[in-house]
Amino acid sequence: MPAILLDKIFNPWDEIQRHQAEHLQPGHYGATATFVGTMRDFNISESVSHMRLEHYPAMTQHYLDNLCTQCIDTYDLDDCLVIHRFGEIRPGEPIVLTAAWSGHRAQAFDACRYLMEELKARAPFWKKEVTETGERWVHNDQQAEK
Repeated sequence: MPAILLDKIFNPWDEIQRHQAEHLQPGHYGATATFVGTMRDFNISESVSHMRLEHYPAMTQHYLDNLCTQCIDTYDLDDCLVIHRFGEIRPGEPIVLTAAWSGHRAQAFDACRYLMEELKARAPFWKKEVTETGERWVHNDQQAEK
């Protein structure tokens, strides 16, 4: 169940199937909830051509692994998965995948939302956007949608 950090594009749906096949017992879980965040081409009322997510690898991996462990315990999950991109990302590309597997849908939905909210609020990533007017660092409180 370690979280996965990637510097290249990934297919969220393939990753979910792969994870289920390798880590979960068929019939043991009754619910799978997922969230996929993709890069949009605008923010703060301006077009964005691409962005760069930076991070400190050891710190980020440690944070994400702990988040997954805590989520499994808190929501009584069979498993969870977090995949997060870093590096250069273009509009339409997936940035993040969260998935939660449990015996019942309520835990899976709640866990998946919790994972995403914690990632947005606390994950150690730094975001630089490239716009028509130049580059800018963006903080969570500056984003068009939270």
